Amino acid sequence: MGHPAILTVDDDPAVSRAIARDLRRRYGDQYRILRASSATEALEALKELKLRGGRVAVMLADYRMPQVNGIEFLEQAMDLFPNARRALLTAYADTDAAIQAINVVDVDHYLLKPWDPPEEKLYPVIDALLDAWVATGDREMEDIRVVGHRWSEPSYEIRDFLARNLVPYKWLGADESEGRRLLEAAGVGPESIPLVVTADGRAMTQPSTTEVAEAVGLSTAPGRDFYDLIIVGGGPAGLGAAVYGASEGLRTLLVERQAVGGQAGQSSRIENYLGFPDGISGAQLTDRARRQAGKFEAEVLTTRDVTGLRPDGSARTLTFADGGEISAHSIVLATGVAYRPLVADGVAELTGQGVYYGSASTEGPSCAGTDVYIVGGANSAGQAALFFARYAKTVTLLVRGAALESSMSYYLIQQLNKIDNIRVRTRCEVVSAQGDGHLQAITICDSKEGVSTTVECGYLFVFIGAEPRTDWLGAAVSRDEKGFVYTGPDLLSNGTRPAGWDRERDPFYLECSVPGIFAAGDVRANSVKRVASAVGEGAMAVTLVHRYLEAQ
Repeated sequence: MGHPAILTVDDDPAVSRAIARDLRRRYGDQYRILRASSATEALEALKELKLRGGRVAVMLADYRMPQVNGIEFLEQAMDLFPNARRALLTAYADTDAAIQAINVVDVDHYLLKPWDPPEEKLYPVIDALLDAWVATGDREMEDIRVVGHRWSEPSYEIRDFLARNLVPYKWLGADESEGRRLLEAAGVGPESIPLVVTADGRAMTQPSTTEVAEAVGLSTAPGRDFYDLIIVGGGPAGLGAAVYGASEGLRTLLVERQAVGGQAGQSSRIENYLGFPDGISGAQLTDRARRQAGKFEAEVLTTRDVTGLRPDGSARTLTFADGGEISAHSIVLATGVAYRPLVADGVAELTGQGVYYGSASTEGPSCAGTDVYIVGGANSAGQAALFFARYAKTVTLLVRGAALESSMSYYLIQQLNKIDNIRVRTRCEVVSAQGDGHLQAITICDSKEGVSTTVECGYLFVFIGAEPRTDWLGAAVSRDEKGFVYTGPDLLSNGTRPAGWDRERDPFYLECSVPGIFAAGDVRANSVKRVASAVGEGAMAVTLVHRYLEAQ
């Protein structure tokens, strides 16, 4: 089929001709520019392309079209070309409606009409969409197949790992005919799930996430022995440090234990991040940040668990769980926080079998028609409630406090109040979970009424605060009683520098109790727990790394 296609759909002939003209002028030598006057015509063209083995890089659809509008068209088109990037064309008067509709379909951008001059208002958006498509390619969902059981915790862990690392895969139940055929072809039975079958036909039974990462092409080994900067943790702070460090010429390595993005990467929609008035999903933000870091040649390692940190003369050395080591001139700790475990009878035994920590977006479609319960009252819980309300019959937020206002952003509370199938119960706690092989019911204690009730529940998502992932640091750097890392002014006691400090200066603002080791984001004591502040601290940490290196 030759070049991949850019498809535009608009029922206004003048607009359709104008955008096709502008697209051909800029992209006509590398992409086929196709245009359609209706959603029906566009879907027919896409079906023909699919049958002939064609590729679609970007789809642009007018928001207001008769019969089938732009949102409905993009929703149907996703089934044919799930990896194509999507944007809405909208008039200024429809902006609010388009933004609200974008929350229903994972649209990448919207463009206002008219877009003159295209050099400023059209081409930068299309360039970004094409860069994203080229980075992810046009792989089909069937490239990776995972055979497992709905209530198998190891199966869930593999699905969650692939989803959070933005690796397309197809899920097959071990009791489905195709799933049984794959198990049979691999010469194993249902007891060997999860089974992962790669694009080249290699079958892996009960693989570790490291084995899966290597099989799907994620990097798990560093390219050199020594770096200028190593970042531990791939959340917003770590990605911010990676982008700024690599862009400023530092040999930069980011090490992530599970998947880049951290807790923010699991968010279904972040709406208060500067520069994204229509909101952006955590996965989209993570994908853009990871590609941006790669553009500047920062290395990113996944499934590498860091277990130790020590000074080695002027170097700083990290130890991995497998015994390997890696060194750098400087280290940025950006390990973020982990969701605090819910301490209640039966919860630990049912984790991964109906009880989940974080939004677990892979479970969204499975929640269709069920009653979902979410424990927590902060922004992450509110965003999860909005996400699962698309699928579930009802979503109930269980909040220990007296009201949401003390823990959740105002805009989220307003959105929750507008959704009919979401309800909020305050001063409530889960005291037990019951189920045979998977979650079936929970017992809720209502302190307002002074009673406990047991309700049917197939899905329970937990967002009850967070704990820092810093046990592995031991005594390497100073931490507070909860494990958060002290930095800068917090290290000074009545003007006295921390014990063992060997510099003729005070610690820099984000510097730890060991020179050359910095902390950024949620892991830092007294930090602001927001995506924007984490990204800012990651960037600031790189500035301080430069100061540290200049003084060496």
